Amino acid sequence: MNHTPRMKVTDHTRWVVIDMLRGNYSKRAIQHWQEASLLLGLSEYLKQHDDQAVKREVWSFLDSRFDSSGDWIEKPEYVDGAILAYAVMKLEFIDLEHYRAAFELTWRMIEAHIGEDSTIMYRTFMKDYRYVDTIGFVCPFLVSYGIKYNKPECIDLAYRQIKQYELHGMLEDRHIPCHAYQIGDLMPLGIYGWGRGLGWYALGLIDSWLELPAGHKYKASLEESIKGFATAVISLQQANGGWNWTVTRRECRSDSSATAALGWFLLNASRVPGLTQICLNHADKAIHYLAGVTRRNGAVDFSQGDTKDIGAYSTLFNIMPFTQGLCVRMMHSNIVRSRIHS
Repeated sequence: MNHTPRMKVTDHTRWVVIDMLRGNYSKRAIQHWQEASLLLGLSEYLKQHDDQAVKREVWSFLDSRFDSSGDWIEKPEYVDGAILAYAVMKLEFIDLEHYRAAFELTWRMIEAHIGEDSTIMYRTFMKDYRYVDTIGFVCPFLVSYGIKYNKPECIDLAYRQIKQYELHGMLEDRHIPCHAYQIGDLMPLGIYGWGRGLGWYALGLIDSWLELPAGHKYKASLEESIKGFATAVISLQQANGGWNWTVTRRECRSDSSATAALGWFLLNASRVPGLTQICLNHADKAIHYLAGVTRRNGAVDFSQGDTKDIGAYSTLFNIMPFTQGLCVRMMHSNIVRSRIHS
């Protein structure tokens, strides 16, 4: 986590020094969700293990991102930063109140991205588009922050973001999101069935639901969304246990990043009455796929590279910290551990 590989913006495999000189090799926003996933994985691990060496590394990471007052050293400009703030909020061994300034700034940054339709923009300079990525970036943070600091408007915003996407960004009767949609004419953009896009929706939906307390006014509605999406996800899983980078095409190669995100979703969707056994069975298949593409050094291989634009997807499949963190998170969850021990 303290030496996170830089994720490339381009697919160039030669003359990459030119990209570096031009500032096109990597972007800080991409690193936020890589680091966030690793931190989420380690926080799940630390729930089960009092590992002082790992805690020291986490403290080192926090000290490199936050100042002595608990505020960001480098303030996030984009919504990608919200998932990193959420990952910090999931650490159980730190004083979260110390980082309240950073959480409040993250909320103000998200507020600045609210568009004319009262949903959150991916970028303020792309105000007419709503991306599926944004659901995974912001919704779990908004719910967690809203619950902890009694800000119901944050929870309302997260719920609205999910439900508006379901209304305008889903393939009718299929529960498969497109990459984005345009808020004016509500036209879909990109493709329906981009694997990591399903993963972003899955993470935003399931983690938001998990953060809500029992009996909350939005809990049952999100549970219905989980049921519909779980049915779609299960029907699109390949025989090898993975999901392809375009989930609706058998000819595409499997994407470990999509598989890790959707595996985490199904694992936790098993908490919903009526879904337990089928979701656990298909989560197991995802875990076996991911084990099969893990190198001997522990690195999970074959994740699709960073997306270039709406409809412009990477052709490179390699190691991705985002995938690594989700796999660690999955394997150290209470559900998996209880099944292994039984």
